[in-house]
Amino acid sequence: MAEKPAIKIGYLKITDHFILGVTARKLQQGMETFQHCTLEPVVKNGWNEVADALSVKSLDGALILAPTAMDLFKSGVDLKLLLLAHKSGSVLVKNKRANINSVEDFAGKTVLIPYQLSIHNMLFHKLLSEKGLKPGRATEKGIDVTLEVVAPFQMPEALEYDEDGEIGGFIVAEPFGSQVIAAGHGEEFELSKNLWAKHPCCVFVMRTEIIEKHPEAIQEICTSFVRSGLAIDAQPEPASIIGADFFSQDKDIIRRVLTDPPDRILTGELYPQKEDLDVIQKYMMDKMNIMTSLIDLDKFVDTRFADVAGAK
Repeated sequence: MAEKPAIKIGYLKITDHFILGVTARKLQQGMETFQHCTLEPVVKNGWNEVADALSVKSLDGALILAPTAMDLFKSGVDLKLLLLAHKSGSVLVKNKRANINSVEDFAGKTVLIPYQLSIHNMLFHKLLSEKGLKPGRATEKGIDVTLEVVAPFQMPEALEYDEDGEIGGFIVAEPFGSQVIAAGHGEEFELSKNLWAKHPCCVFVMRTEIIEKHPEAIQEICTSFVRSGLAIDAQPEPASIIGADFFSQDKDIIRRVLTDPPDRILTGELYPQKEDLDVIQKYMMDKMNIMTSLIDLDKFVDTRFADVAGAK
C-alpha cells in the first residue's frame, strides 16, 4: 500500500486558525482518522512567512489572509481558495496610555496592523475614512494616522513597552487583543464584527498541484475543518481547552474570545462567498490603492470540496 502523503498546512497562533487546531487534536486522539493523508500543521510567526512559504512551495496549503491569498494568486502562485477559516474574530484595541476616546483621537498616533493586505487594514481604513481621517505609512504625505506592520504575536509587547502612548492601539486577530486587555495595557475599542458583520478574513488555500494529485486527501481535510468549525461554535468550553494548548495561551483568554460576545468569532459558516471577496478586492483597489488589478474569482475559488463537506 502506498504511503499516505503528509499535507503541510501553514498557520499562525491566532484563533482565526482554530479549525486546524481542533482537527489536529481529533486526529491525535483518534477521534477522527484520515484515510488518504496525514496532516502536518506548520506554525509561522507572521504573514510574510506564510506567503513566502506558499510561493516557494515549502507548504502545500495554508490558513491565510484573504487579500494576501488573492495577491499571491494574481502574482502567479497557483492556489485555490477552498474554504473560509472563520468569520469575524478581530478586535481594535486602544492603548490605555494614549488617551483614545473617539475615532478622531487616533489622529497623530501610530496604529499597528498585521499586514498591508489584510482585512484589518481595510476595516481600519473604512473606520477612519468615515471620520475624514487618512491612514497610511510614515513615508506617505498627508496622512493623519501612521500604520505600522507588526506580526500579531509581537503586538502585545509593543503596547506594553510604549510608555509615551505614541501607539494608539492595534487591530488584529484574537487572542492578542484579549491578552493585552487581560494584562491591563489596553481596552477594547471596537470589534471587527461591528465594522462589517460576519466578514471574511482568513481563508484555507491549497496549491492546485496538490489538489489535483490528492483530491481525496483534500476532501478529508475540508470535511474535517467544517466539522471542527461547527464543534467550536457549539461547544466553546471544551474548545477553549484545546485552543489554550494549540495557541499556547491562557484558557480564560480563549474562552473570552469564544463567548464574549458569543458571535465575536464564527467558525460554523465556512462556505466561501465570492461576493464578499469581491467587496474586499474592489475596496482595496478603488479606495486604498493597494491592489493594482482585480482577479477572476471564478478561477480562484473552488467550492467543490465545501459542497461535499456540507459547509454553510
